[in-house]
Amino acid sequence: MTYQECLEYLYQQLPMYQRIGNAAFRKSLDNIIALCDALGQPQHRFKTIHVAGTNGKGSSSHMLAAVLQSAGYTTGLYTSPHLKSFTERVRVNGAELEPEYLVNFVEVHKQLFEQIQPSFFEMTVALAFQYFADNQVDIAVIEVGLGGRLDSTNIIQPEVSLITNIGYDHQALLGDTLDAIAGEKAGIIKPNTPAVISTRQPDIAHVFSNKATQEAAPLTFASDRFNLSPGAGGLEKQTFDVIDNLGSLQLPHLELDLTGHYQQFNLPGVLQTIAILQERGYEVPEQAIRQGLANTKQLTGLKGRWQVLSRSPLTICDTGHNEDGIKQIVQQLQALKANQVHMVFGAVNDKDIGSVLQLLPKEYAYYFCQAKIPRALPVATLQEQAKAVGLKGEAYGTVTEAIEAAKANAAQDEVIFIGGSTFVVAEIEEL
Repeated sequence: MTYQECLEYLYQQLPMYQRIGNAAFRKSLDNIIALCDALGQPQHRFKTIHVAGTNGKGSSSHMLAAVLQSAGYTTGLYTSPHLKSFTERVRVNGAELEPEYLVNFVEVHKQLFEQIQPSFFEMTVALAFQYFADNQVDIAVIEVGLGGRLDSTNIIQPEVSLITNIGYDHQALLGDTLDAIAGEKAGIIKPNTPAVISTRQPDIAHVFSNKATQEAAPLTFASDRFNLSPGAGGLEKQTFDVIDNLGSLQLPHLELDLTGHYQQFNLPGVLQTIAILQERGYEVPEQAIRQGLANTKQLTGLKGRWQVLSRSPLTICDTGHNEDGIKQIVQQLQALKANQVHMVFGAVNDKDIGSVLQLLPKEYAYYFCQAKIPRALPVATLQEQAKAVGLKGEAYGTVTEAIEAAKANAAQDEVIFIGGSTFVVAEIEEL
C-alpha cells in the first residue's frame, strides 16, 4: 500500500467530519477506548496537556508545544484538521508524522478497524497516541477535535486541562446556548487535575466553576492573573508587556510571532498552563517561554493564523470562521485602514452562515468561492445569502479562481483577505 492508497482507503472507509460533517461525529468514547485497549493503551505512556475551546485552541496548542520544545522537552503535538497534508496532524518537535508510519499503522491494524469501525478522527487519535508512545515523547499537547466531553481525545489523564474562548459553533452537536457549549468543553476537566480557563467570560464562568468543584480540580481563570498591555506590533511580530498579579512572572516586551490581535485572549491561558507545569516540576525557564512564543510558527509549523502571504498587495489569510473569529478578523482588517479590502470568502453547508455574513463590512469587494470538499456551501447559495445582507461580489467555482480574480483587481495599496472556512485557507497555493 502506498501513502496515497492509504489515504484513499482512510477517506473512503472511515466517516470523516471534514468531508461529510455531523454524520461522522460519534457521541460515544466506546470506539476510541476499544482501539486504544487493543493497542495497549498508548495514551498512558507519556504526559499530556489537553486543550479545548471554540476559538484559540489550535494557536494555544502550538504556542505551548513551542515553549516546551524550547525548554528541551521532546514534545508531541496533535491538532486537527490539517491544511495541506494529513501528516500535519501529528508532530514531534515540529517534525510531521512520517508517511511510512501511517501506511504501516493502517496495514497492521486494518482488521482491527474493520472490526471496530471507527471514524476517521477516532483512528487518527489512536494513531497519534501510538506514535507519541513509540517516539517516547516527554509530553504531548493534545488539541480537542470537537467539543470535549465526548471527543475522542478525552481518554487521557493530562497534567493540565486548558480551555480557551467559548463561542457559538457546531450548535447542532454541542447545544445552542453558550452554557451548553461550555458544558461540553468543561468535560475535559478531570478529577484533582488543574484546569485553566484562558478568558473569564462572566455569563458562563459558573459552568467551569461548578464542574471544577464537582471534580475537585484546582481552577484558574488566567485573565484574572495576567494583565496584558499591547506594545509594538507589525505584520511579523507583536509584543505585550505581561504583568502577573501574583508577582511571580513579569514578562516585559514579550514577543509573539502569531500576530492576530485575538492572541491576547489566548496568551494568558498559555502562560498559566506553563506556570502550573513549573509548579509540577517541569523546568521551563523564562528564556524558553520567550524563545517559544517568538518562534512558534518556525518551531511547530503553524499556518493560517493571520498569516501574511504577500506584501504587494498585502495578502493575509486566517482560518477563523465562526462569529467570534470573524469579529476579530474584521476588527484587525479595519485597523489596517486600507483603501479597499478584497475578501475571498467561502463557507461550509452545515453551519448557520447568516450571522457571520451580517458581521462583514458592506464596503468590501467580495469573491465568493467553494472549496473542494463535499461539505462546501455551493457558491451560488453563498452569493445569494450574502446579497440578502447587502454584500456584493462575484461567484467563482474554485478558491484558486477567486484568489486570482482578487489579485487581478487589487491595487498595490489595497488588501486581499482569504478565509471564511479552514477549507478555503487549505487551498491557498502559497501554503
